Amino acid sequence: MKQDIHPSYHKITVVMTDGTEFETRSTWGNEGDKMNLDIDPTSHPAWTGGNQQLVDRGGRVSRFKKKYSGLGI
Repeated sequence: MKQDIHPSYHKITVVMTDGTEFETRSTWGNEGDKMNLDIDPTSHPAWTGGNQQLVDRGGRVSRFKKKYSGLGI
C-alpha cells in the first residue's frame, strides 16, 4: 500500500440540531473540530413523518394528476 496518500482519519464532534453531541471518526475537518448539522434525523421530514407540500408552479402537478388519475386504485 502506498504511504501518505490517504486523508487523515481523526476524531470530530457532531452537533445535532437539538444541541446533542456525539463523537465519531471522519476525514472531514481537523482533529477535534465540531460539525454543526443543519438537518438531521431528528428534524428532517423524511425521518419524522412530517407533511410534504407540493408547490404547483405553472399547473404541472395538477396536469400530472389529471393525466394519470385513472391509473391505480
